[in-house]
Amino acid sequence: MTLTAKDFKSDQEVRWCPGCGDYAILAAVQGFLPELGVPRERIVFVSGIGCSSRFPYYLNTYGFHSIHGRAPAIATGLAASRPDLSVWVITGDGDALSIGGNHLIHALRRNVNLNILLFNNRIYGLTKGQYSPTSEIGKITKSTPMGSLDRPLNPISLALGAEATFAARTIDSDRRHLQSVLRQAAAHRGTSLVEIYQNCPIFNDGAFDALKPNGLFRHIEPTDDLAEAFALSRMSDPTPIGVFRDVDRPSYDELMAEQLGRAVQTHGEGDLIALLTGPDTWTINEGNARSD
Repeated sequence: MTLTAKDFKSDQEVRWCPGCGDYAILAAVQGFLPELGVPRERIVFVSGIGCSSRFPYYLNTYGFHSIHGRAPAIATGLAASRPDLSVWVITGDGDALSIGGNHLIHALRRNVNLNILLFNNRIYGLTKGQYSPTSEIGKITKSTPMGSLDRPLNPISLALGAEATFAARTIDSDRRHLQSVLRQAAAHRGTSLVEIYQNCPIFNDGAFDALKPNGLFRHIEPTDDLAEAFALSRMSDPTPIGVFRDVDRPSYDELMAEQLGRAVQTHGEGDLIALLTGPDTWTINEGNARSD
């Protein structure tokens, strides 16, 4: 059966603000998914909390709307235990880089076989306009009425610092480029991180407009040199978009399966009950600990 974009549209009403860049990203993803050639029941989208995290509702695949910042951790468990699945993480700059920062960097360094789409609008949208980890210095918001004092995080630099094997940047308004990056991310073995510049028309409208009419984007190709990729990620005039790094390295789930196979060959199948009731347990009886 040949699938089309229509097959990946759910029956749920899409509830984002008019003009939100999430609409363009959703349409691009729905149009791209048929190219995977993977049945819908073997595709899973895991999200955290935020406007972007409503994504699983709008896709006719399996999905999990999880908790704030923890989508990479949940997706790691899924990808490691079910290597037959195509696992995608949908997250935002606040969700991924604030409360979820630790989960993100460890998923990247482990090279778990999943794809992370990080929507960056440089603001907290769902909670109504507070500054986020990617907001620029001096940004005036509801939580920084005199301007933000924080230096913004650079998601690509962060990913490369964690030695991510795939890191890319694209933008919501360029569907052709967005889908091209998605194809490369899906073909990658291990963790792919795709930062997507995404406009929030309500709380941070036009955050990337200055880049568009002036052509202040530099299209780049991936490099094997981590230092070179990092240097490119620090550029801002022009702002690089494209794939910064794409290197082949065994994925976490492959290494885990190999290790488990060796353990079974050496020690045989494990016995969970024997482990739980073994000599390293004790019984609490009337306030006294007695070793079993």
